[in-house]
Amino acid sequence: MNRIVPQALAVIFFVCGLAGCAAPTSTATVPGYQNRVVTRTEGGLRVSTSVLSPKESNALYGVPLADKQIQPVWIEVQNREDLTYFLLSPGLDPDFFPASEAAEAFAGNASPDQQAEFDLRFRSLAFHNPIQPGTTVSGFVLTHRTRGAKFVQLDLVAKDHARTFSIFTAVPGFEADYKRSEVFKRAADPNEPVVNYTDDESFGAALEALPCCTTNEDGSKHGDPLNLVIVGGLDDAFPALVRRGWRPTEQKWSGAIEEMISAALAGEPYVNAPVSDLYVFGRPQDLALQKARDTIHQRNHMRLWLSNMRYYGKPVWVGQISRDIGTRLTFHSSTFTTHKIDPEADEARTALTEDMMYSQNLVKIGLVKGVGAAPESAPRENLTTDPYYTDGYREVLVFDRKPTSLVEIEVFPWVTPALDVAPGAKP
Repeated sequence: MNRIVPQALAVIFFVCGLAGCAAPTSTATVPGYQNRVVTRTEGGLRVSTSVLSPKESNALYGVPLADKQIQPVWIEVQNREDLTYFLLSPGLDPDFFPASEAAEAFAGNASPDQQAEFDLRFRSLAFHNPIQPGTTVSGFVLTHRTRGAKFVQLDLVAKDHARTFSIFTAVPGFEADYKRSEVFKRAADPNEPVVNYTDDESFGAALEALPCCTTNEDGSKHGDPLNLVIVGGLDDAFPALVRRGWRPTEQKWSGAIEEMISAALAGEPYVNAPVSDLYVFGRPQDLALQKARDTIHQRNHMRLWLSNMRYYGKPVWVGQISRDIGTRLTFHSSTFTTHKIDPEADEARTALTEDMMYSQNLVKIGLVKGVGAAPESAPRENLTTDPYYTDGYREVLVFDRKPTSLVEIEVFPWVTPALDVAPGAKP
């Protein structure tokens, strides 16, 4: 598909258009992160969290934590149960930074008194266990820096009890692609006109009736196949995706283009690289996610459109997923370059399903017709003339916030590909 991929020619094309330690502060003077708090409640536990921007963490800690790739996550736990709970910091980041280690990273040639001041400040801001019955505990866990969106997993354990909260949070200072559509507000709006399906047969028929493919802006040409359906939202599907390494894409602004150029010239990854617009329902994607590899030239990525369907009340997203395996020049892109997709379009779809099985939040899977088969002997082309072949199915993935083991994942009763059709045949 028409991907934005900077090469030498793209560098020339874009360069012409590109625009040419703080003092410690009390938490009371750094309210920004407190205005973005996300809260969840289960039983007698109420948890709240917010991720700090580099500017906020600098003001709060008095040193540029982002320069060391450290990102504070604020957590508050209100315990109205009769049990004593403990927060497990590795749930947020297996390689989290203890307060003493982070303080030492900024001590440098400081005097012993200055080092002690650093250590005291970092320790005082840290989250401290335990969370006794009837108390509220708040503080920061220092994690590795993430841009765009952060998956915050809060694992709280007590004697014979454990509670897990999975929260998808935005990171300030990042122009995410999904912001332009305010899609998450629409997904949660009770006044949005939707059709809620509560039986698999009618739901499958509705999914089969969806368009086969993405299009260009005026709808005159077909592009990549719509081979994916995701059921879920901010409490289940998107935390699961972020947990497995999927990251939101940036909008196509000058800073993102400049970073893409740098990544391409250096042969490095850019985990939030923008994607070009494809169209479904007469509009560009509501959001896009990608899973980067070692360089910007290879990645798995998906585009998602919020539909007017719900499945047992959960949002239903129609999507396109493909694997980028290289780059090439083309006249079908405004940058004269494009990613080359793996022509075996079903591989990316299947790989995502297998990946999500390890997320612990996948509860139901299935294949439904609707894309239309294109055998390897007679492939179709996307909008940048890359060929692809497919068995014609779209994968449906249903998520839930309750952890689910591999053996508990259910299967929709729509299609059994191995028994239904031979590979390349028309379903």
